[in-house]
Amino acid sequence: MISHLVVLLVVILFVRLGFWQLDRFEERRLENTVGQARFAEEPVDIVVLLDSVGADVERLEYRRVVATGVFYPEDELLVRSQVYRGTAGFHVITPLVGESGGAILVNRGWVSLGLDQVPAIEAPPPPGKVTVEGWVHLSQERPPLGPVDPEEGRLTTTSRVDITRIQQQMEMPLAPVYLVLIGEGSGERPISVRPPVFDDDGPHLAYAIQWFGFALIGLVGYLFLVRKQRGRST
Repeated sequence: MISHLVVLLVVILFVRLGFWQLDRFEERRLENTVGQARFAEEPVDIVVLLDSVGADVERLEYRRVVATGVFYPEDELLVRSQVYRGTAGFHVITPLVGESGGAILVNRGWVSLGLDQVPAIEAPPPPGKVTVEGWVHLSQERPPLGPVDPEEGRLTTTSRVDITRIQQQMEMPLAPVYLVLIGEGSGERPISVRPPVFDDDGPHLAYAIQWFGFALIGLVGYLFLVRKQRGRST
């Protein structure tokens, strides 16, 4: 009797895990649909968008925007462990200061490991007042596992674009989101980050099929053993 109960519980667990993965699959597809729709919209001034959403900045992720201001390379920092065509390097993050005195962090692109000085002298931003186009990214939080940046002091390299942490070393107030610059693909440093794609549904459907398969294998195998044991007893 106990063995029957154990098998039943295991099969139910596998089935529930399968449906959980199906739910994650549908969530991922919805995220892709929303992201693609946002990215397809015409770019809007970032100041206007930030004013329109208030504190609900998550609604802006992947929106294409334009921002006007002056780059401050003296406050640049580099994001470590960024890979371009199999080569490790950094992403260059430079504040763009607007007329109001506030700034937004801009990911200007990738440089190789040899260019690990800030400001990135060999990959300078354009001087003077500029208008740039990019897409919005949310501030990145520290994961449970992984590299940890010092909580205090001035960072020149960092493991993520944590706007709250970076704000500690900036005199100007920072926007609650940052931009990833849309480049022309000229190959000049910094090399533009590739635009986001929204056709990856992740492994969730495959995982769901696996869990349902485990449940079926367990059930069929158990029934086979029960039938075999009964045959022996008769």
